[in-house]
Amino acid sequence: MDLGDLINPSPKVYDVAPIKRETRRTPNTVTEDDQNAEQLFNSILGPKYIKKPLEEIGTIDEDEVADSEEDEEIDELEIYDLLRNIKDPEHPLTLEQLKVAQHSLINIDQLTKTITVQFTPTITHCSMATLIGLCIRVKLLRSIPKTYKVDIKVSQGSHESENAVNRQLNDKERVAAALENSKLLSVVDKCIIHS
Repeated sequence: MDLGDLINPSPKVYDVAPIKRETRRTPNTVTEDDQNAEQLFNSILGPKYIKKPLEEIGTIDEDEVADSEEDEEIDELEIYDLLRNIKDPEHPLTLEQLKVAQHSLINIDQLTKTITVQFTPTITHCSMATLIGLCIRVKLLRSIPKTYKVDIKVSQGSHESENAVNRQLNDKERVAAALENSKLLSVVDKCIIHS
């Protein structure tokens, strides 16, 4: 792309800090407290308590595993980690480097299973805003359980056509039609391939 064709020829680029993750305990994580509790349990019950051998337990039910994955809660940091390395359609930079995607602009309502992602275009008249939102939507649709509903929005006051962009990004029919366009889908795939 010729520099004269760029919508924002010199966007501000931010330093990227590593993500600090809290250790989340999953149901299958065995902690020292779990081991101590099991030892205490075994000492109380004595030799009558015998664990079943693995072959008596049976095989893993694949449907049960799929169900448990869908029931697993997703947090904002996991969503941010999925989105941060999406490439900007106009520059060889990530959404994180341009502060288009920010951890603080992601909200998850676990009761309604709704993920709301707001993003901030680099300029208020950015014509790539809808494409960036489409990239975010496609990345999430390909990465998270189908039980979650996804709302994509430009952050309030960050775009001149905020309402129109938000309407387009959350209209299932428009999104489906956009993804049927092979050229547009190719651009989306290039943006999210390394994210």
